[in-house]
Amino acid sequence: MTEHKPIHVIGGGLAGSEAAWQIARAGVPVILHEMRPERMTEAHQGSGLAELVCSNSFRSDDATASAVGLLHEEMRRCGSLIMAAADANKVPAGGALAMDRDAFSEHVSAALAAEPMVELARGEVAGLPPEDWDSVIVATGPLTSPDLAAAVADLTGAEHLAFFDAIAPIIYADSVDLDRAWFQSRYDKPGPGGTGKDYLNCPLNNEQYEGFIAALIAGDVTEFHDWERDTPYFEGCLPIEVMAERGPETLRYGPMKPVGLTNAHQPDIKPYAVVQLRQDNAQGTLYNLVGFQTKMKHGAQVEILRTIPGLENARFARMGGIHRNTFLNSPALLDGTCRLRVQPRLRFAGQMTGVEGYVESAAMGLLTGRFAAAERLGHAPDLPPPTTSMGTLLGHITGTARHRDSKATDFQPMNANFGLFPLLQPPVKKKQRKAAYGERALNDLDVWLS
Repeated sequence: MTEHKPIHVIGGGLAGSEAAWQIARAGVPVILHEMRPERMTEAHQGSGLAELVCSNSFRSDDATASAVGLLHEEMRRCGSLIMAAADANKVPAGGALAMDRDAFSEHVSAALAAEPMVELARGEVAGLPPEDWDSVIVATGPLTSPDLAAAVADLTGAEHLAFFDAIAPIIYADSVDLDRAWFQSRYDKPGPGGTGKDYLNCPLNNEQYEGFIAALIAGDVTEFHDWERDTPYFEGCLPIEVMAERGPETLRYGPMKPVGLTNAHQPDIKPYAVVQLRQDNAQGTLYNLVGFQTKMKHGAQVEILRTIPGLENARFARMGGIHRNTFLNSPALLDGTCRLRVQPRLRFAGQMTGVEGYVESAAMGLLTGRFAAAERLGHAPDLPPPTTSMGTLLGHITGTARHRDSKATDFQPMNANFGLFPLLQPPVKKKQRKAAYGERALNDLDVWLS
């Protein structure tokens, strides 16, 4: 049997863990480098692989109605470790796929530790990898260490684009007042592992909502450094106080929308707005505030969030926070298989490439792992069909006509969404369109995998 030189993967998050798994399953040795716990980040709390930081949800799991749900199914069919861990450790979350954070990380860590083709190396890779590492996947995420980020910027001659990302608070379930809050999923939808009563809901009337919005706008928030002031937020993860500043009804049509919910304590009175909390661990002792990312200082968070009916005595397991994320201008810098054009031994994966979301990041890890393994085995990398959710994300960051121009300056992170998909031929009625996208994608994916 031919002994192959190992591929190096830098970063033990979701993308790096998935890339290492795919490489090993192809029969190629891989060294997975993770700097934690020797060097921690602003957002991580532990040293486990694939730690979930911002949320415990992979969002919708419905492959017939959601591009991210379709992405879930595509990754399952590709033998994804991340999806296997999510499915094995899911907690009730309505139509979403959410999981116990710690159990999920432990699952991924144990699987990679048990894989003989994977070697885990703890410690920071400062600067560019050594020259004798001829195949490297950089999956360090948006919180890439400063030395490595600076080295990549020097190598490419291009500045990183950047945005701020916020995380939501987590509350102890036994501190929620169930005489005011109630359990219900929106439209009673059970979803994976759910019952239709998977969220805690806290109702606000018109007066309470208006007071809450006013408090958000006036709340004490984290101040940025001068060099950070012009950094944009990512639109898909805006702090609640930023949304409140955009207009008094913004939150009521966003994370606080009351549709599909009936107050169990007052069924005849429709809530004006609703705050939802989603189970965060398997024991059901922790719940996070859905869509409540915030940059408020901790004291202001406690004071303002306790004005929400049902959360008057809330105890916080984790406060919300904000950190600066970076991503590459990938269309200008990467080729069609995510290799750095100026130094093709380096591939990039995960959120750093300009995909947004846990699953999207893991999907790029899956693809780059397969690409790198194929090259090591002497094969040309095989791109996923452009009709698949994976293919559309890959096209967004590397190959769409709009971004072929190396001078592109408007590149922004993107979640999986049907707006990226090639149009259906012949056209399909709107009500059947999402399901048709999914059916076409999975049929094409099965052909690709065969």
